[in-house]
Amino acid sequence: MATTVHEPPHVDPHRLPDHGRSGNGGGQNLVPAGGDRRVALDYSPPPSSTAIWVVLFAITMMFAAFTSALIVRKGSSLDWRTFKLPSILFFNTGLLLASGVTLEVSRRRIAAFMGNIKSQVENPARWVYMTLFLGLLFVAGQYVAWSQLSAQGLYLATNPSSSFFYVLTATHALHVLGGLAGLSYVIRKLSKLSLRRSTLDATARYWHFMDALWLYLLLLLWMKL
Repeated sequence: MATTVHEPPHVDPHRLPDHGRSGNGGGQNLVPAGGDRRVALDYSPPPSSTAIWVVLFAITMMFAAFTSALIVRKGSSLDWRTFKLPSILFFNTGLLLASGVTLEVSRRRIAAFMGNIKSQVENPARWVYMTLFLGLLFVAGQYVAWSQLSAQGLYLATNPSSSFFYVLTATHALHVLGGLAGLSYVIRKLSKLSLRRSTLDATARYWHFMDALWLYLLLLLWMKL
């Protein structure tokens, strides 16, 4: 029986998809042809963008529960004791708001720095350090406020009103410390020129949320305590 041998189909190389012209890794490589890693970072997938909204939603629900508990407890309490808020809280508020300004300045300068291939833009890390320093001062100022309150004889278990003050301010301070950890991570990545824009944006959203949350808590404490 005769065997028919089919000629392999002719493939035009010009019609093949171009997987190797965008760098040295084909379609899976995000490094551009010029090999500049900082430009490639802008096109990295942003998993942190979704995660940060989940975190902020959870924090919002927690403080909403605290608020509801405070209102109900005060309304049904016969032993509720009002007291004057420590004056340093208003200074601490200024520190936190100033840190939000320095963070926005750092975001703009980081974008210019990471997008400049020749690195002619001044390294903006000092602005992130400034934000970190202001955040640390805020936490230290909150500790001073707790010390001033305890000097008046108001402790965690003294009265329902003082209990809510300590719980709300301490919980917020713990979340601020989480933001400071995020800023430290941004500084470390920036020093290695491997900072993703999505990471910076997520950290900034979290920090600005801490600013807004503190303004809300200060108003709440001022009205209810």
